[in-house]
Amino acid sequence: MDSMTMLLFGATGDLAARKLFPALFRMFLDQKLPEPFWIVAIGRRAWSQSRFRSRVEKSLLDFCQDRSADFSRLPAFLQRVEYYEMDVRQPQAYLNLHQYVRSGEGERLIGDNRLFYLSVSPDLFAGIAGNLQSSGLSQTNGWRRLMIEKPFGSDLASARDLNRKLGEVFAEEEIYRIDHYLGKPMVQSLGTLKSVNPIIHAVWNSPYIANVQITASETIGVEERSAYYDQTGAIRDMLQNHLLQLAIMTAMHVPGRMTAEEVRAEKRSVIEAMRPLGQEDVRLHVVRGQYSNGSIDGTPVCAYRDEAGVAPRSMTDTFVAARLFIDLPRWQGVPFYLRTGKRMNEKSTRIVVQCKSSEEAELPNLVVIHVSPNQGMTLRLNLHAPGMPGQLEPVEMAYVPNQKHLPESYEMLLAEAMRGDRTHFAHWEEVELAWRWVEPILAAFAENRVPLHHYPAGTNGPDAANRLLEEDGFTWWLDPEDEPLLTPVHAR
Repeated sequence: MDSMTMLLFGATGDLAARKLFPALFRMFLDQKLPEPFWIVAIGRRAWSQSRFRSRVEKSLLDFCQDRSADFSRLPAFLQRVEYYEMDVRQPQAYLNLHQYVRSGEGERLIGDNRLFYLSVSPDLFAGIAGNLQSSGLSQTNGWRRLMIEKPFGSDLASARDLNRKLGEVFAEEEIYRIDHYLGKPMVQSLGTLKSVNPIIHAVWNSPYIANVQITASETIGVEERSAYYDQTGAIRDMLQNHLLQLAIMTAMHVPGRMTAEEVRAEKRSVIEAMRPLGQEDVRLHVVRGQYSNGSIDGTPVCAYRDEAGVAPRSMTDTFVAARLFIDLPRWQGVPFYLRTGKRMNEKSTRIVVQCKSSEEAELPNLVVIHVSPNQGMTLRLNLHAPGMPGQLEPVEMAYVPNQKHLPESYEMLLAEAMRGDRTHFAHWEEVELAWRWVEPILAAFAENRVPLHHYPAGTNGPDAANRLLEEDGFTWWLDPEDEPLLTPVHAR
């Protein structure tokens, strides 16, 4: 990697504390950061260097305990971090920041390479980019890259407007749109699973696969995000980006080792083939829900409408299930079921590929990719039960990597951005096509042409989501209690 300066906007925020600084510290310990490397941590709070570094130290002690970390090297890491107070809405502040950065780069003998990370409210993206340009910060003799968190717009029109404004400053190949699900090791392994294993490659198509189920369920509610979430809902927060990306990664054809450009082209071919939904079709293929009173692990929790900051009659979706078809020859007629929700009975993200059943076996073969919180893969087969002629029993083969040695998604994505590898970042074409597919759903929700089903907190969502699969003769593969074969061995 080239020597570089990372300018982290929003350095005092929750994401920086929980994810970014722990990821950077682990990369530092694993010698995966360039030399020299400097983090300019930008925030509005009037904090001294010592106070900010103490906050970073606390976050590392809190969030790096899940993996072995050599905290004796913490002081050396903190020396790489300097806090810079500024109001990102003030253009003059960027001129001062530019002078500060140039001076610091000279002192540290850092090349003219800059990574701008925007961990801020999306309404600040375009303004920050414009000020980076007008101040000269984005003009470098080396490379410059912009990393931005979701959401990228709130609908198709706003996404296009934001992309136009960013494009006035940065070229498309310099923009790294983060979808942290694409940084999950098991998601990144999907291509390898299909390309180097003939047994998988041969059956990864419609003659052998009955359906694909992608679930991203959470037990938490909206917590402190109610102001954001009540304007967003599950469809914008999860379906438009995370779940569609998982569907694309599952369905895309991977003939072998591919460049970022080839991966982008394959992903585009999949999303372009997603059968569009007319507004009259949304009610038939999409279920929306909202959690009501219930309990999580025996603890009573309130309904979504009773959460602080939520409108008493809010129609915001906290659950969405959708059925989509990909009109490519290898996926013709295979339904993809996507499901996400808050206050469900388990925290789990998984991809279940259900094979077509044989006449002899009652239970189908399954390929299960466990994305989070535990990662791994389960393959379920059918064998004759020993000593019981004529009876079959399901047998599972599980791959369970050492969870402590797996890098976090932000480690993977930060390292790729520092190398200039855009393979696992969303290209603008993907974002635009995803919004185009979701637009009819947003319109139908806004006009209340899709019923809002209430489901008790701590359940698997509304019954309407079960009926969505039952119409096709399928059922959801549920949580560990209902389907223990879907749980990696170590998590039982």
